[in-house]
Amino acid sequence: MKTSNFSESQIIKALKENEQGRSVSELSRELGIDTSTFYYWRKKYGGMEQQELKRLKELEQENNKLKQMYADVSLDNKMLKDLLTKKF
Repeated sequence: MKTSNFSESQIIKALKENEQGRSVSELSRELGIDTSTFYYWRKKYGGMEQQELKRLKELEQENNKLKQMYADVSLDNKMLKDLLTKKF
């Protein structure tokens, strides 16, 4: 999937401008994006503040770290089971 040219803080700033009364078509034209992209941003980041976004990023990183730890442990467990079930 293509990465965005805009950071999350820029996206939130654009959403705030829309909440203050600027039209979606005007903002889309200014940013060089499609209106559907703007509505996707609003669905994903709507109502968020900078602090909430930062916390969300931290939680995603922690979640990825925990998933990796679980994968390592489950692989070790599978290897030990395979070792114990082999006949010598």
